[in-house]
Amino acid sequence: MWQDSKLLTTAANFLFGVCALLLLLSGLWVLAHQPLFTLKVIQVVDVENNAPRHVNAEIIRSTAVPRIKGNFFTANLDTVRHAFELVPWVRKASVRREWPDRLIVKLEEHSPLGIWGEEGQLLSVKGEVFTANLAEAEEDTRLLEFSGPVGSEKEVWSHYVQFKDWFNTVGLKPESVAYSKRYAWLVKMDTGMVVQLGREENSDGLKKRVDQLLRVYPELTNRLQGKIESVDLRYPNGLALKATGQELNVVVKQKK
Repeated sequence: MWQDSKLLTTAANFLFGVCALLLLLSGLWVLAHQPLFTLKVIQVVDVENNAPRHVNAEIIRSTAVPRIKGNFFTANLDTVRHAFELVPWVRKASVRREWPDRLIVKLEEHSPLGIWGEEGQLLSVKGEVFTANLAEAEEDTRLLEFSGPVGSEKEVWSHYVQFKDWFNTVGLKPESVAYSKRYAWLVKMDTGMVVQLGREENSDGLKKRVDQLLRVYPELTNRLQGKIESVDLRYPNGLALKATGQELNVVVKQKK
């Protein structure tokens, strides 16, 4: 082997190449850690490149910045993104580098729809539960009320969307949707009327019960002198109704 000059030359060239590569990588590592590339600016914008509505510099400095390590080259963008997604009101974040010392963070904030449960959490217009300042949320909109078993927020939200569409035909707007541990539904309207829907036995069971009420609701409001306080739809062919000062059992004729 030691007498094979070509093999020795090849081995020497390989070792020199490895050493040169290691020297180059070491130089790049040293260069990348120079103070020149220290992060100096973190620019935060919303999805429309405007200033976020609820996220401010103070909350960013206290919540996100302490979790950001490294400089322009070494900062892990996934770690930075996760740090910003821990900030209250932030639904999603994306991060990119801008030469030579800047990070651009784009945030999507939650839009509140209502209060979720009794823990002071919020439900977004996309059916996601998040934690934020209730007072700030109330500045955006009049908050509705939602409740249900743990993990049922998407189901409660999707049913709210259905209820809103169904009751809109008679001018009613749901203000509260409750889904009990026994899987029964209860809806409170903007008029104060409480509607008990019961359990959802099949895919169109709730819709059929609501239709029973919708068919007679205009006539009921015309005939009843008192305010309708509650309606119980847990009957196959009718409903029980309580108005101010009176209670009625209404039989609804089925469609042929």
